[in-house]
Amino acid sequence: MNALLIYSGGMDSTTLLYQYQQDIRLAVSFHYGSKHNDREISYAEMNCKKLGIEYLTIHLDFINHYFKSSLLQSGGDIPEGHYADENMKQTIVPFRNGIMLSIAVGLAESRDLDAVLLGNHFGDHAIYPDCRRSFIDAFADAAREGTVKGVQVISPYCDISKRDIALIGQSLHVDFAATYSCYKGGEKHCGKCGTCVERKEALEGFDPTVYEA
Repeated sequence: MNALLIYSGGMDSTTLLYQYQQDIRLAVSFHYGSKHNDREISYAEMNCKKLGIEYLTIHLDFINHYFKSSLLQSGGDIPEGHYADENMKQTIVPFRNGIMLSIAVGLAESRDLDAVLLGNHFGDHAIYPDCRRSFIDAFADAAREGTVKGVQVISPYCDISKRDIALIGQSLHVDFAATYSCYKGGEKHCGKCGTCVERKEALEGFDPTVYEA
């Protein structure tokens, strides 16, 4: 497999980077104007440099300008609580994965690569429609039919939990201190937003993260 990885710099996609490093020819981050993009991307660049994997950042400024989400710099305050809470739906960026996947598949075909990897997981399914297995499978069909090479879309973690991913990362000696998750984008993880709460649960027992709370 010669793959492109959609790489945020968070713990899930970093685990994927290390697990599939022999197959990844290009890692791509999308800066779409989220409050935490800058910090995530700095870690993405660092991990790719460490592994000698080519890395690109693609800017999607239109999302921040025209879309509505509390996750965006143009949006309101980041809600606090668990992903299961109703207020976490404020963090949905409409069709974000669909947009990023479309670009990634086109770029993969342009680079003569045959697969796109992404690190969505089962815990995302409750509130993010474009992280669900039904969406990934439908998009994979479209990508295969819409490209000359039949580019594959592969989501190895789609049916497992973030804790399962953390344990895979631990077995690969992933340095989770060199990843970033907090939706608020501060110097330290806030410890209260949905992704911080989920990070704490996933990394329990071996969490190197410094939280504000």
